[in-house]
Amino acid sequence: MPPCPLCTPTNEDLLWQDDFCRVILVDDPAYPGFCRVILNAHAKEMTDLPEQDRQRLMDVVFAVEAAVREVVQPDKVNLASLGNMVPHLHWHVIPRFADDPHFPDAIWAAAKRAGTTRPVENLRPRLLESLRRRLGPPAAG
Repeated sequence: MPPCPLCTPTNEDLLWQDDFCRVILVDDPAYPGFCRVILNAHAKEMTDLPEQDRQRLMDVVFAVEAAVREVVQPDKVNLASLGNMVPHLHWHVIPRFADDPHFPDAIWAAAKRAGTTRPVENLRPRLLESLRRRLGPPAAG
């Protein structure tokens, strides 16, 4: 079995972390503010976690959604935990716009249109600030 890419991360744009999970920014110009919340322990499904850890992970997911909504102001936010390609528990927090390439389908579906690149001024520092307000300072790592 190949090593898990989420257990041994490389080239992640880390926004926030603690001993339990981390939040990374995904580089996708069509979806500015696209983030992933990744559990630091290797687990495959939400029900593999004790109830308190499930709640803790979802609290982080909801904080990331709120930060993305504040900073990017999308028309909709999609939350997805698939794990079909990488069976390591992680959540996608995806800002969606009515004119994005895939709307209203999932971003993994065939594109319906070219879409619009939507730069967000000072995206990363604004997301960092919003996450820190909601989650506290990141743990040293």
